Amino acid sequence: MLLLRRYLVAGLLVWLPLVAVYLVVRTLVRWMDSSLLLLPLQYRPETLLGTTIPGLGVLLSLLILLFTGLVAANLFGRKLVRLWERLLARIPLVRSVYSAVKQLVETMFSDNGDSFRKVVLVEFPRRGLWTLGFLTSSDVGEAQQKIGCEVLNVYIPTTPNPTGGYFVMVPKEEVQELEMSVDDGLKMLLSMGAIVPPPAKPEDELAQAEAKP
Repeated sequence: MLLLRRYLVAGLLVWLPLVAVYLVVRTLVRWMDSSLLLLPLQYRPETLLGTTIPGLGVLLSLLILLFTGLVAANLFGRKLVRLWERLLARIPLVRSVYSAVKQLVETMFSDNGDSFRKVVLVEFPRRGLWTLGFLTSSDVGEAQQKIGCEVLNVYIPTTPNPTGGYFVMVPKEEVQELEMSVDDGLKMLLSMGAIVPPPAKPEDELAQAEAKP
């Protein structure tokens, strides 16, 4: 029985990650394939070829992104974007959502920003209980002026679904930055703590390990 159980566990270790990757990729491909609906009916693959081809929507989505970036990067495109943003700024609800999402994307993809690039340890939801979070910003704003101390903006994801979570402002002295990478932090959260990355080696031990032949 022990040998049989060992083989079953080994099989699960091979297949479960593959199935998870397949499901995620299939969901993304199906979502991006919906961009084919932008094409006129007579130009869609099922009309021209008589069948659907999974993945063509991915190519079309990439082409749309590249073309949009090409247009928005030149002088004429920037004027169009500013005109479009001024138009959206006149719609009460839309302007709030648009500006918030735009600032979030600019912050996340900025080379100089520190958003979602550091894993931190904070006491949450009460003192004595610790959880992982991601540093989103250290900018000083009105909240810090009202609180009277330096705080850090931290996003605490729920597990095993990290798309939901909590935004908290924590005093800087109560935030412990970790050496683990964001990937390792996500793995630990998604596994609900079952996967724990090894602690980072001190710099002197790391230098000695690299010096060895």
